Amino acid sequence: MKSKKKLMEDIIHAVFLILGLVTVGFVLLITVYLVIAGIPAIRQIGIVDFLFGQKWASTANPPSYGILPFILTSIYGTAGAIILGVPIGFLSAVYIAKIASPKVKVVLQNAVSMLSGIPSVVYGLVGMMVLVPGIRMIFNVPDGASLLAAIIVLAVMILPSIINVSVTALEAVPKEYEDASLALGATPIETYFKVSVPSAKSGIAAAVVLGVGRAIGEAMAVIMVSGNAANMPSLFQSVRFLTTAVASEMSYSSGLQRQALFSIALVLFLFIMLINASLNFFLKRSKEK
Repeated sequence: MKSKKKLMEDIIHAVFLILGLVTVGFVLLITVYLVIAGIPAIRQIGIVDFLFGQKWASTANPPSYGILPFILTSIYGTAGAIILGVPIGFLSAVYIAKIASPKVKVVLQNAVSMLSGIPSVVYGLVGMMVLVPGIRMIFNVPDGASLLAAIIVLAVMILPSIINVSVTALEAVPKEYEDASLALGATPIETYFKVSVPSAKSGIAAAVVLGVGRAIGEAMAVIMVSGNAANMPSLFQSVRFLTTAVASEMSYSSGLQRQALFSIALVLFLFIMLINASLNFFLKRSKEK
């Protein structure tokens, strides 16, 4: 019996190891493919002209392949979505996990789950029909399709990731921690924010990382509300993100233009890896302290 049990454990361990290696292998294959497909265009255009050029005109004669507007737009759009979405998602998670009554908690969790299941194109459609005209009327601008509209849509889209993961992390905090805090005279709100939240810090940080990844990688909803124009980023001006730059031209691209789009995908891939590595570094450093 012991030998059979050990054999079964070894088989399960081998299966998990193979699945983990397959996941790593997919990441390596994607990385190698993007490097091979993206480097030739960067060499031909020039890395300085490609990364810091302020004009993208891939179909002009002569063409121009500067992606600085796309890079800055992605940075500003992601930062704006995080600034708007993280506080709302974090406070909502605290309320759902610690304050809401059981009935209210069920309703809110179902609503968040439904929000996470809505397709990106629906977010973009609602943004086009409601948000873009609203921005045009409220701020009296010629066109509401702008960076602001993209930021608001992205902020709404990252809420489910932040809320669900944060709620799970907060609910995993041992109840003894909160009981000890309350026994020492702390109020429930003080206990939630000074005991529960610090104890769930790593899970909440993971939720923020997921939100950042969702905001950076979104294309369909953004392309519908941002105007998709290759301009330097401005809050009330039509802009184009790194993701939408690839999505909008890949269907008819060829030659150097197609290679440049793969180079944009490589830059986006490195951009996401850099952000995740930086966040993980600071989280690990904070945990060690």
